[in-house]
Order: sequence, then C-alpha cells, then structure tokens
Amino acid sequence: MNKERSIKAVEWDDQDEDAFKALSKVEMDALRKAKPKSFASINGWLVVVGQVVLTLTIASFCYFFAESSDRVVYTYSALVGGLIGFLPSTLFLVRLEAAKKNVKSSPGGYLAAVVSGEFIKILATILLFIGFALKQPDLKWIPLLVTYLATLKCYLLVWFWR
Repeated sequence: MNKERSIKAVEWDDQDEDAFKALSKVEMDALRKAKPKSFASINGWLVVVGQVVLTLTIASFCYFFAESSDRVVYTYSALVGGLIGFLPSTLFLVRLEAAKKNVKSSPGGYLAAVVSGEFIKILATILLFIGFALKQPDLKWIPLLVTYLATLKCYLLVWFWR
C-alpha cells in the first residue's frame, strides 16, 4: 500500500508544467474572438426585469384562477412575494452600479461592494418578510412563497438562456 501511495505521489509531482499556461493579452483576445459566448456576462438588470415579468405573470394566474372571494388576497400575496424577490436584487444592483462609477475603485473595493450588496440584499429580504408578516396578517403564504421562489429561480433561467 505504501508503494502505491509513493507511485501516485511521483505521478502527481511529474505532471507537465505546461498543463496550466498563462496566456498573453494577444492570446486572450484571440480566445475571446474564437469563443465569445464563453466570455459573455449576464446583465443583472435583465434578471430583475425577468423577475418583475414573472411576478406579474404569477399574479395574473392567481387573479384568473382563484375563487372570486379570495381573488384579491391571492393576487396581492403573489405580488408581495415577487416584491420580496426583486426589490433586494434591485438594491444589490444599485450598490454594484455605484461601485462601478467610483473612480477610485480597486478590485478590493469592488469586492467590498459585492459583500456589502449581498448584506443589504439579505437584510432587505428578512425585513420585508417580517414587515409583511406583521403588517398584513391576511396574506396567503402559498402564492407569496411560490412567487418568491420563482423570482429566485430567474437567475438560473437567465444563466441557462444566455
């Protein structure tokens, strides 16, 4: 067994040095031209627009398919769930846009903006859930949570769609 371990260790150490090669700017530009889709970034505002559209779609389904006595409550609950989904995302994007416009920003400064933006996003989500739960006790939680979770999945939809 020790002989097997030592053989694997030798194989690991004898790996080719060129397996991971740093590319020059010219090579990187050629790679970007050859595979532009691999280097495309996702527009965050497209995600937020998708979340708003999905929220309105689910709310309209709740309006048309709910019983007439509960129609308004179900629709309102779905709209609240969508709001809890896309408002924190919007706050996060506003924080990142402010960091991009800062002339003095460095990679560390941008990383700090991402971390603080995520903190704002999490805090806003928690406060919105607590606030609506306390101020609107007649909300229906199923349409609220379904719409909220659907807005969270918009990130995956946009990522797969690109």
